[in-house]
Amino acid sequence: MALKQYLEVGRIVGTHGVRGEMRVECWCDTPQQFCTLKRLYLDGGKTEVKVTSARPHKNMVLLGLAGVTDIPAAEELRGKTLTHRRGDLKLPKGAHFISDLIGLTVKDYETDEVYGTVADVFNTGANDIYRMTREDKPEVLIPVIPPIVREVCPEKGYVRITPMAGLFED
Repeated sequence: MALKQYLEVGRIVGTHGVRGEMRVECWCDTPQQFCTLKRLYLDGGKTEVKVTSARPHKNMVLLGLAGVTDIPAAEELRGKTLTHRRGDLKLPKGAHFISDLIGLTVKDYETDEVYGTVADVFNTGANDIYRMTREDKPEVLIPVIPPIVREVCPEKGYVRITPMAGLFED
């Protein structure tokens, strides 16, 4: 399974001030993580833009880009999705980009029986949860904890789990 080269990190939702700064809805784990990026891309990776400033502001990021120096220029970018190149953001060992997890096949750790597909990933505060969809069956929420999620392999397109009792009560 080929991993995407460009990954979405946020969307420009408005302007800030009169010098072309923009408010960005951040899709990284934290606004601080977003602020480490020195270059971003528009149009799915087609257009590189240099970051001149980035700072957290509430749950947003205030972003300055090279060549965007006034409100009209910033307004033209409103609604645009920002991406980064995969290698520009380093993840801790064992961490994965959410976009790499969506669509993975969920298999049994011991038998390789296919259970379903990861449709979404969200965090409860204690741990992540995989929302798994199954053909003609109710969706299942899988807690991402070591006794259950045993192997995550986006490169090969699967997650292997050991289901806990009651996980698949249909």
